[in-house]
Amino acid sequence: MLKKPSDQTESKDLQLVRTIAKESRAETLARLHASSNGLSTKQAKKNREEYGSNKIASNKHDSKLRFLAEAFITPFTLVLLVLATLSLCTDYLFVPAGQKDLSTVIIMLTMVIISGITSFVQNVKSSNAVNSLLKMVSVTTDIIRDGKDQEIATDKVVVGDVIRLAAGDMVPADMRLLSSKDLFCSSSSLNGESSPVEKMATKKPGIGQDRDYLDYPNILYEGTTIVSGAGLGVVFATGSHTMFGKLAHDIARNDVKNTTFDVGIKNISKLLITMTAIIAPLVFIINGLTKGNWVDALIFAIATAVGLTPEMLPVIVTTNLVKGSVEMSKHGTIVKKMNSIQNFGSADVLCTDKTGTLTQDKVVLERHYDLNLRETSKILELGYLNSYYQTGMKNLIDKAIIEAAGDELDVNEIQRDYNKIDEIPFDFSRRRMSVVVENSDREHGEHLLVTKGAAEEMLAVSTKVEVDGQILPLTPERRQKVLAKINDMNDDGLRVIMLGYKRNPAPVGEFSAKDESDLILCGFLAFLDPPKESAKNALAKLARDGITVKILTGDNEAVTRTVGLQVGLNVDNVYSGSDLDGKSPEELAKMVEECNIFVKLSPEDKTKIINLLKQNGHTVGYMGDGINDAPAMKAADVSISVDTAVDIAKESADIILLHKDLNVLEKGVRIGRKVFGNTMKYIKITLSSNFGNILSILVASSFLPFLPMLPLQLLILDLLYGTSCLSLPFDTMSDSYLKQPRTWSTKKLPKFMFYFGPTSSVFDIVTFGLLYFLICPHLVGGAYNAISPAQKVAFVALFHTGWFIESLWTQEMVIHALRDRHLPFIKQHATYAVILATFGAGIIGTLLPFSFAAGALKFGPMPLDYMWVILGILILYILLTTVVKHFYLKQEKFLI
Repeated sequence: MLKKPSDQTESKDLQLVRTIAKESRAETLARLHASSNGLSTKQAKKNREEYGSNKIASNKHDSKLRFLAEAFITPFTLVLLVLATLSLCTDYLFVPAGQKDLSTVIIMLTMVIISGITSFVQNVKSSNAVNSLLKMVSVTTDIIRDGKDQEIATDKVVVGDVIRLAAGDMVPADMRLLSSKDLFCSSSSLNGESSPVEKMATKKPGIGQDRDYLDYPNILYEGTTIVSGAGLGVVFATGSHTMFGKLAHDIARNDVKNTTFDVGIKNISKLLITMTAIIAPLVFIINGLTKGNWVDALIFAIATAVGLTPEMLPVIVTTNLVKGSVEMSKHGTIVKKMNSIQNFGSADVLCTDKTGTLTQDKVVLERHYDLNLRETSKILELGYLNSYYQTGMKNLIDKAIIEAAGDELDVNEIQRDYNKIDEIPFDFSRRRMSVVVENSDREHGEHLLVTKGAAEEMLAVSTKVEVDGQILPLTPERRQKVLAKINDMNDDGLRVIMLGYKRNPAPVGEFSAKDESDLILCGFLAFLDPPKESAKNALAKLARDGITVKILTGDNEAVTRTVGLQVGLNVDNVYSGSDLDGKSPEELAKMVEECNIFVKLSPEDKTKIINLLKQNGHTVGYMGDGINDAPAMKAADVSISVDTAVDIAKESADIILLHKDLNVLEKGVRIGRKVFGNTMKYIKITLSSNFGNILSILVASSFLPFLPMLPLQLLILDLLYGTSCLSLPFDTMSDSYLKQPRTWSTKKLPKFMFYFGPTSSVFDIVTFGLLYFLICPHLVGGAYNAISPAQKVAFVALFHTGWFIESLWTQEMVIHALRDRHLPFIKQHATYAVILATFGAGIIGTLLPFSFAAGALKFGPMPLDYMWVILGILILYILLTTVVKHFYLKQEKFLI
């Protein structure tokens, strides 16, 4: 909710709002040098230069300076800088001239630069990719430009533009209403109020209403939504000068859902902080006590703490998301909110309307019957008057009526004979809409109210019927006959709406929904929206992928049941919105599980069903394209819309389909699961690997008379492994993995770590024994306690080199061992990118002791024969990991 500024801090923008709200329409147009006929393209360009563009300036997004800061200010780089500073003191500043050595400092700073630049470049690429994808989806508005209505992108709106608004539109800028008709606006994005309020062009703020500027009746603010009715307004503020831009940078259009993945990452952070708080001090104390050098022990403990942290996680998550979103865009799926991809892949229930999703979205007017089921041009003419003259949101039904009338009637003559007087816009509670027209020729100016709507809602406000030219009372018997005929048509898969009329209703200018009474029912309009040929196959694929599809529609049971049967849905249970009323929470929880088709639903009913499914433990996706879908989309874990949807649906959506097709959705779900799986690979494998290293360090620190590895060597090991993990977003997931929805949870992460971390520690300890008791004594010429100080230096260097190579190769191989449940390299293998990265990192690490950097890194000359030992250890390690996987999967359903 926005806070209203005090009088002392009132801005010029707010003063302008107050002034415009109190002045007349003519005064506002004069102030803005505008006209009710709109601007010319030339004048619009001048106004853009004078007042600025319709973009909200924000320093929170995609600044390269911000990316640079985030890339270099990380725990990893900060620790490296601390260690570099300590090394500068111990190796250069406070040592004799002949012993000064800057090589360690230089290497650490090089690592900082490599790590920072990698992260910076990746973040910039990610940002550019997201921006380019979002450009594929645009929200437009109906602007009167150059004397005609044009659909123009909202960011092209300028001060002085005159804009038409209808149900479903997002208000693109701050506007003063010039005219309005039953215009209701939802301002929840600004003031938190869920109920829409009526806006009237002719009404000004009342006395004492100055401070309640958000409630001014003749002002519309950017970011609010037209719920019903129609209006015409002139723009007086754009971009950062709007109330939305001034006070609400971080709400409405940029809301980011806190997904289960976000929660999981936070839980991992808590786990790591706890582990670090326990293990780092323990490593420090053990090494301080056993080695006697507390400074070295401190540096080593800090390096160990870094080893616990999956420092590449932000880069890998971002890379994964961007790669997934780019891949999804190739299949017609645009990701608006990147963090929703995990929920998209985790969804096990998809709720959707049937129109356009299961059906062809090409509604055709099949029949225009009178009440005796005879086709008559009068019914089509009345339907045309209603659909053609309404100024609200023209849906597929209106378009079908207009198209059919254009083929069968002389619509030019109808337009000459009838002039529009007024209208009563559609809303989702009445489920009707009316227009009032004047017959200028035949009936000498008679006013005629023509209403169309859902059958039950029309019957509720009708008292008479027209049969064979006679006006008769609507008796219960006639009512039953009407319903029976509708049911017959519904059983044929036809959607039926009814037409009614009333002559000479209320005086001009006073029409309202109350006038929809005492109507004369006169006929039926029956529409066909046949199922898509691909729908049945797409539903089968979604079922194969573990996704239950539930139809949530405002349509009636008969039509929905017919369509459901044609596309292979289970239609044994069908509930309506009224069936949900008065039920206990337990009954409702059972109803939403056992039923896949819900009919005659209001927007509130849809939201209620989604919340019930979420309470039952499901990850719910909702696919919608209308204004009545917006509340349900906000309630769902992941919301999906289409590029042809109304503005509010596109704004509410996390993911937008360029084609309204469940096959496109199914492909997107599998890509989402792939993204999720590759992210989980890094998290699970890295945490278990690091945990194993920490266990090894604790064991080695307790028994060795020297540090098991130097801090710098430990950090280079961490950097090489982390860099190789950057290839994981380019890995694949098995088909069996993609067939099941995976819900993110950190509860089983400790179990995974405790199973596979100690597995690597077993071979680390074997390596310690081989190096300490056999290999190093053989190469140096004696056991550690029996050799000279110079030989001890060589012994320690060889030990560090041996464990560095073994630890690096086991970390790289664990990626291949744990990426899939099967035996690596034989029954499963990674992509070439992962193979190249992991083996490349292992080879680079192996060559370091033989390179020019060996001295600076304090590595010893390990003979090449040692690589046979490493090969044997790796084979045994992979075999043992495979055995452990077998026992782990006996208790757990999934590995990754």
